[in-house]
Amino acid sequence: MLSQPPVWLILIAFVCALGPLVFIHEMGHYLVARWFGVGAEIFSIGFGREITGWTDKRGTRWKVGWLPLGGYVKFIGDEHAASAPGDLSQLTPEERERSFHHKPVWQRFLIVLAGPVSNFLLAIAIFAVFFASFGAPSSPPVVGEVQAESAAATAHIQPGDRILSIGGRETPTFEELRSFVVLRPGETVTVRLQREQQVRDVRLTLGTDVEEDRFGQSYKRGLLGVTPAGVVFEPVPPLRLIPEATTYVVKLTRTMLDALWQIITGRRSVKELGGPLKIAQVAGQQATLGLVAFVSLVALLSINLGFINLLPVPMLDGGHLLFYGIEAVQRRPVSPRAQDWAFRGGLAFILALLLLTTVNDLGSFGLWEGLGRLIG
Repeated sequence: MLSQPPVWLILIAFVCALGPLVFIHEMGHYLVARWFGVGAEIFSIGFGREITGWTDKRGTRWKVGWLPLGGYVKFIGDEHAASAPGDLSQLTPEERERSFHHKPVWQRFLIVLAGPVSNFLLAIAIFAVFFASFGAPSSPPVVGEVQAESAAATAHIQPGDRILSIGGRETPTFEELRSFVVLRPGETVTVRLQREQQVRDVRLTLGTDVEEDRFGQSYKRGLLGVTPAGVVFEPVPPLRLIPEATTYVVKLTRTMLDALWQIITGRRSVKELGGPLKIAQVAGQQATLGLVAFVSLVALLSINLGFINLLPVPMLDGGHLLFYGIEAVQRRPVSPRAQDWAFRGGLAFILALLLLTTVNDLGSFGLWEGLGRLIG
């Protein structure tokens, strides 16, 4: 087991991982807004009191806040960082021309959507570079070995069997099979497999295991009990790099969606949710493993940031997109009162989630167990 990285490395790695992702996200909003002629008053990386900053010739204040947990762009007409409309009647004619809230709903929709899209594009670019350098990981869904007394052994799966689908989802590669199984410990699923020329379906209950990584962190996972016949890194032609990287990002996003749905439906514990402290710890750990491991983590965090911001929660980009969708359908904006209550509820939800994940993070560090022993 590797030792935990020092606190100074964790802090530096956290800032180096999250800072660029927040910048890319907010720059997506900013560039599309400029394209549509929207003026920006503030471009901030981090929240709270300003550490440093400057004002450009367009009047935009570029600054860095002391709390590195996000960022925002405050456009002309915004009341605060969450982009709720302020008192638009007080704007001058010139300000109205450059106001975010006076733009057509489709332009506002695209400006908000540009942030999460920028994060997905960054992840695609990172994986495209990796695939160009090392090749794309791939393995056919062919069974190499079957572990004794496993779910696969109980269902009489044999080496050489090709697994065509599991739980109704096709498995063109062993990676697809693994990503499905890992998120479903203890679930009963149907496996469709091909043995020589015959196709058959078998029902089995996936095993459950607790995996401990090299840093001593534990994760609950599902087990089928098979290993692949072989894993290869296939060269990717230059013209296929972006499509292959895009497909890879889509697969990772779908895995995140599956995990979130399992938490919502109670099939996975909310204790598995991690927050800023866990991100900082993992960033420090990956930094000790080298540049490739750290940049891979940055790509995964970028997908997470884009995915989370698309959730239909007020205060997040997805909440704004929901409002603009409603506005487009009913041909009038959601009432200020309804937006105000929605933003209040969204803020309460985000704060509650932050508290929950912080408690989970501290628990994963062994704090609560240590306090229990101390008190006992």
